[in-house]
Amino acid sequence: MTLPLLTAAVLAGDVSAMGSHQSPVAHVGRGLQLPEAMLVQALIDIRNNRLSAALDRVDALLEIKPDFRLAQLIKGDLLMARAHPISTMGAAHAPADRINDLRDEARARLARYEMQPPKDRVPKYLLQMQSEQRYAVVVDTAKSTLYLFENRDGTPHYLSDYYITVGKNGTNKSREGDKKTPLGVYRVTSQLPKAQLGDFYGGGAFPLSYPNEWDERQGHNGHGIWLHGTPSDTYSRPPRASDGCVVLTNEDLADLARHLQVGLTPVIIAEGVEWVDATANAGLRSVLAERLEHWRRDWESKNTDRYLQYYGRGFASSGMNLAQWSTQKRRVNAAKEWIKVRVSEVSMFLYPGHDDLAVVSFTQDYSSDNLSNRMRKRQYWGRDSGGWKILYEGAA
Repeated sequence: MTLPLLTAAVLAGDVSAMGSHQSPVAHVGRGLQLPEAMLVQALIDIRNNRLSAALDRVDALLEIKPDFRLAQLIKGDLLMARAHPISTMGAAHAPADRINDLRDEARARLARYEMQPPKDRVPKYLLQMQSEQRYAVVVDTAKSTLYLFENRDGTPHYLSDYYITVGKNGTNKSREGDKKTPLGVYRVTSQLPKAQLGDFYGGGAFPLSYPNEWDERQGHNGHGIWLHGTPSDTYSRPPRASDGCVVLTNEDLADLARHLQVGLTPVIIAEGVEWVDATANAGLRSVLAERLEHWRRDWESKNTDRYLQYYGRGFASSGMNLAQWSTQKRRVNAAKEWIKVRVSEVSMFLYPGHDDLAVVSFTQDYSSDNLSNRMRKRQYWGRDSGGWKILYEGAA
């Protein structure tokens, strides 16, 4: 049997050490699902010229996942190579663009096996999770991977990760119909069961809060960015194949759905996740917490000049710039005899691609001589030469 060019191309380069690691099946439940582990093992067999073993493994995989198109293509190459050498990828004469998509999927799945999440490290964006946020999701579009973290006493702990598909035209969505996946800090806003959707969305969907307040400030538009599944006749899709949504296999979506909390679960989408030591965020978290506390105390003190110093020159909210906001706050505060402000359930997330931008959300209990209310508030804090200042503030 002659080595198919499909796997020769896929296995070259970055994964040349393939086969020196623990069996992919050993990673099932810790980042790799069984079908993906079986596929990766078949590709390792091919690299090591164990082609009969690879064919047996692909046959076993197709027994449980007959709709796994990448596995179908690899089987076709293996069977064709039994008869004669093949000169191109795709024994069944599939269209070139389809072959390229499947090659990209094979590379992405192999890379996921080779690059397991660093132990004792977390994405730098997870500064602080409030107690009710039991889980957080971080999507690495560059690695076609969605990571799930559990909140353990305020510290994120890795639970699992899943292969995902993103937009046909990549990332950094800015307008309706650009077929790109947005980058930023979002949250799950609702759950749409399978019964309410067409088959295209598979096992269901979880809409995300795109565009968020920062997107709108940048002039980004569009809507309908979801986490969702795949059609019933498709196990998985290539790494770039959606209209902007983040797509998982139906099995993975069902597993992830057990951990998603509508209105609470943060979904942070980055192009290349940066990992840091679990204690590395302590300094920045402390600085932001101190700034938030001083903002609260100065508001409560009715020292409006000092209170307004926490707002940056580029501040904008509810159609008001900093000057208009300042005028309103001076008028309102001057009419109060006393003010009490309590802040609780604070979450903090660093914005992907912007080390000087943080999203801080909290529950605010406000009372004064003539008004009392309780609300969930969101602020965007930006850092410049003058330190961290508020660039946006509004109801969450």
